Amino acid sequence: MRQIPLDISSPAPPTLDNFVAGRNAQLLALLREVEQGICTEHFITLWGEPGSGRRHLLQALAGTHTIAPGQMVQCDGRTLVHDVGALDATGQQTLFNRYNEIRASGQGTLIVSAACAPLQLPLREDLRTRLGWGLVFQVIGLSDEEKAAALYNQARARGLQLSSDIIPWLLTHTRRDMPALMALLDALDRYSLEKKRAITLPLVRELLNSEKQN
Repeated sequence: MRQIPLDISSPAPPTLDNFVAGRNAQLLALLREVEQGICTEHFITLWGEPGSGRRHLLQALAGTHTIAPGQMVQCDGRTLVHDVGALDATGQQTLFNRYNEIRASGQGTLIVSAACAPLQLPLREDLRTRLGWGLVFQVIGLSDEEKAAALYNQARARGLQLSSDIIPWLLTHTRRDMPALMALLDALDRYSLEKKRAITLPLVRELLNSEKQN
């Protein structure tokens, strides 16, 4: 039998469609407007803990451009900065100038992400204040219950039958971020088809062990 290639370490590229909103539905709706070019807001700050999904959202808007901490990316009229607190003095001045350009022209959208609310950022005072003038959203990470619900919904949409112990085990023994969990579910789907076996905990362990040996 031809072996189906499995890569559980490479989640699908971030998009707004594959972001699990949880308690961030209002933010996701706004970013869809940004993506479509119909958003009337010019300044948006996203803040939240590591793993909350801030980078996923900015990368989704950046398309093929790679978002790195403290780096400014411009794409389709959008200026994006992930982990704005990592900007050095030159980067802060560049961002300050870009903010003023957008404000003066009324054109474009500036979206930054941060690990804390704008007024707590380690930035120069005039830049920190200006970021606080725009829309500020806390990106709320998914609880274990929300992650489990999202995985069950995805499995149901695929017509997969999972034994009841699988998802709690995944949340305890594997990477807990949603892109990695969704990629693992996709790999399990393909692996069970290859092996012609139901998705059970022994099959999950077998898949993970086979990946470690590759």
